[in-house]
Amino acid sequence: MAGVVHVPWYATVLRQESFAQEVALAAPLALRYGATQYAVHVSLDDRYKVLQMAWFESKGDWYRYWDGPEMLEFRRRNSGRFQIPVIYIWHEEIAAGAIGPEVALPEPEPAPEPAPTTA
Repeated sequence: MAGVVHVPWYATVLRQESFAQEVALAAPLALRYGATQYAVHVSLDDRYKVLQMAWFESKGDWYRYWDGPEMLEFRRRNSGRFQIPVIYIWHEEIAAGAIGPEVALPEPEPAPEPAPTTA
């Protein structure tokens, strides 16, 4: 079943910026394991909260990523920069939308110049 996994990381004190950058570097690795997209958000209300999201067609692909050598190394290398436990949550996506270049509204054509008059 396709869905999106939310990983709500919570950085330790004074490590939020460096940890958020580490998560942003690790997130694209999910594409190697079958993810169709990924995102990393940093809360503006709680600067220690970092939300990683990855869209997968199957839970098996998610587990290959999460338990793969890169993410094991990521968690080992960053231990002490985030609070544990880290509890990821699988969500079923039931609606989504976006606007992109292929569906952008066309720009209006400029008004024609008036014809010169002869007298």
